[in-house]
Amino acid sequence: MRLFVSEGAPGSLPVLAAAGRARGRAELLISTVGPEDCVVPFLTRPKVPVLQLDSGNYLFSTSAICRYFFLLSGWEQDDLTNQWLEWEATELQPALSAALYYLVVQGKKGEDVLGSVRRALTHIDHSLRRQNCSFLAGETESLADIVLWGALYPLLQDPAYLPEELSALHSWFQTLSTQEPCQRAAETVLKQQGVLALRPYLQKQPQPSPPEGRAVTNEPEEEELAILSEEEIAMAVTAWEKGLESLPPLRPQQNPVYSRLRQWNTLYLCGTDEYGTATETKAMEEGLTPQEICDKYHIIHADIYRWFNISFDVFGRTTTPQQTKITQDIFQRLLARGFVLQDTVEQLRCERCARFLADRFVEGVCPFCGFEEARGDQCDKCGKLINAVELKKPQCKVCRSCPVVKSSQHLFLDLPKLEKRLEEWLGRTLPGSDWTPNAWFITRSWLRDGLKPRCITRDLKWGTPVPLEGFEDKVFYVWFDATIGYLSITANYTDQWERWWKNPEQVDLYQFMAKDNVPFHGIVFPCSALGAEDNYTLVSHLIATEYLNYEDGKFSKSRGVGVFGDMAQDTGIPADIWRFYLLYMRPEGQDSTFSWTDMLLKNNSELLNNLGNFINRAGMFVSKFFGGYVPEMVLTPDDQRLLAHVTLELRHYHQLLEKVRIRDALRSILTISRHGNQYIQVNEPWKQIKGSEADRQRAGTVTGLAVNIAALLSVMLQPYMPTVSATIQAQLQLPPPACSILLTNFLCTLPAGHQIGTVSPLFQKLENDQIESLRQRFGGGQLEETLDLKAKTSLKPTVAETGTTAGPQQIQALMDEVTKQGNIVRELKAQKADKNQVAAEVAKLLDLKKQLAVAEGKPPEAPKGKKKK
Repeated sequence: MRLFVSEGAPGSLPVLAAAGRARGRAELLISTVGPEDCVVPFLTRPKVPVLQLDSGNYLFSTSAICRYFFLLSGWEQDDLTNQWLEWEATELQPALSAALYYLVVQGKKGEDVLGSVRRALTHIDHSLRRQNCSFLAGETESLADIVLWGALYPLLQDPAYLPEELSALHSWFQTLSTQEPCQRAAETVLKQQGVLALRPYLQKQPQPSPPEGRAVTNEPEEEELAILSEEEIAMAVTAWEKGLESLPPLRPQQNPVYSRLRQWNTLYLCGTDEYGTATETKAMEEGLTPQEICDKYHIIHADIYRWFNISFDVFGRTTTPQQTKITQDIFQRLLARGFVLQDTVEQLRCERCARFLADRFVEGVCPFCGFEEARGDQCDKCGKLINAVELKKPQCKVCRSCPVVKSSQHLFLDLPKLEKRLEEWLGRTLPGSDWTPNAWFITRSWLRDGLKPRCITRDLKWGTPVPLEGFEDKVFYVWFDATIGYLSITANYTDQWERWWKNPEQVDLYQFMAKDNVPFHGIVFPCSALGAEDNYTLVSHLIATEYLNYEDGKFSKSRGVGVFGDMAQDTGIPADIWRFYLLYMRPEGQDSTFSWTDMLLKNNSELLNNLGNFINRAGMFVSKFFGGYVPEMVLTPDDQRLLAHVTLELRHYHQLLEKVRIRDALRSILTISRHGNQYIQVNEPWKQIKGSEADRQRAGTVTGLAVNIAALLSVMLQPYMPTVSATIQAQLQLPPPACSILLTNFLCTLPAGHQIGTVSPLFQKLENDQIESLRQRFGGGQLEETLDLKAKTSLKPTVAETGTTAGPQQIQALMDEVTKQGNIVRELKAQKADKNQVAAEVAKLLDLKKQLAVAEGKPPEAPKGKKKK
């Protein structure tokens, strides 16, 4: 083997340290080359360090080379180490590259340097504290420690950049820095010159982009404005001046091909997965047939998504003839190609119910972690997949008797035979894709352990029939069948469905899910599609979130803990506020927690005081000072720098969304708004408008630029808060092309002379007592009580009719009804609905308020009306 390193190349540090650990395991020749030498012949740009293997192949990423040396040392891979390596590549390196460039090339000091990496350093420190371990992945040193130490050493070897308050990070860094392989690597690369040894190498590298994930503060980010080049500012001014002329003509909306803000052809679909044991169980609980239960809940789900303004092109379902046709076709192709096995399965049978029990009809103790409510297919606590016969103390969920083990003939997908195809597909797909780290780790862990045949049939009546002699009494397992639902839903939407699902060369497929669904989307369905050999489109970007928790625990529908989709609309909080907060807290890299107090704070600070305040002020200044017409703008150098900065943040927003960093892209919107507020505050147009002609002109420029930033924000907000976005655009009378197209440049879309509409506040303050009431209401148990109460009161006279005083539960139920009806009235008024319809709903609201007053022992309020003069 031959290792190529370059003097002053930061990546050489961890590589040499890892090589030192593996010394003696294999013969290694180390060669020093220049930073511009092309060691790897097929790369378009020079790259070091590089490890040339004895086979002639090359490894040229730092983590890959270090991994190879660790594997030589007998190290066994683990998921936590892999997670650290992914974090180092995606989060730490961009921030660290910028910090080293500021320090070494630009000569900046102190917080200018530390600011870009402080968040990453804090994360390492917190992780070490939380685990209470000496090293990143446990009590022993791992590959993650060496890679992160090597990345950080050039900066942290100067104590000025190793904050004392991060004591766990400090201890970890010192422990590694004193080890012999690390000391030798540092001496070889830095040559007693410290970080200045990197200067010749870094000067030949392109200037790194500002790191993603910047901390959000209320202070102007002067350090970012300071690094803007004159060329960037000039380009921003040119784009601004072109204005609406820069926008391409609107493409007509053509179903089923729909163009969204970037004018890309997109198809956004979802649906209810309706087959399987869960449906049969729910139908039995509610005394309905499986089809009736599916019809009921499909409507409920569709209504919830409609209320949240989730704009699917199609919201379908899996209980359709197309689902049967496509699923059976894929199965027949797999069977014909030898990828389906038959085998006898030991299965649980309930003698009392006289039937074999499918996975979800069984509960018991998890054989892996001891969780007492594990299902027959998976444990919700440890996440491991389970065969029902492995459960300890199993119980039939229907009758609670103990089932017995008996044999049943079933069909299996031969995953081991498809494993090589899957590996090759992943090898082609993952480079350049945006699989989330957890999706990649879960998929790799399945492959690491070796794939095993997977049963794809069940002893049920509700499901897609198995088209094979001898299996007429069985259906397909829901997780073989459900993922095919994406195809059948598209096929029910358009006869052109194969343009999407049999066109992998031209279609990028993004799939969004919680991490527990990854095995079926990353392993089972890709193997099925690859084995079918019908040119199916497979997932390009598998986006899996971590879990969202509720307050101090977990959501639990059975215990009435937490707010669920069908309850959110009864809280009196608009759908856009829910969308904002849930996306702001989206568990992208780790579990996050829904908190009522935090929701109040984010609404009142970020929406009301930041975003709403800025947009309202910008519009009000146009109305109040300039008669509703956008004034002339004469840009100063400071204004031009602001244009460039907003453009930079807009491009950052696009980059984040293209990487499916949805939460962080939302924060880019808030950052632009924060800069707008700062811009108004510094320039004080309300004072300038009272001054000289030059002062009034300055007030006009500030107002015109601010209202154009507001127009940009309205478009950026569309994916997050569509109703608020439409409201802003209506208030500003934004031209149609500007509403529908979002470029990477900040344009003047509201030129001088443009007339805006009536401006009004966008958000309402959330009050502590309102939030406390909601916390109590959704804290546990209230759900069942309210449902029981509604069932009882629906059969009895109202409180107003009997003249009696109600109890606290009935009062709460009436308060909920008043809140719900009040929302209906407000929405109708906002939509300018028919007056007779509004009057009818207002009458209902007044009647409910009357009932509530009587229930509380108060005299009913007299109707309010206009006073006669």
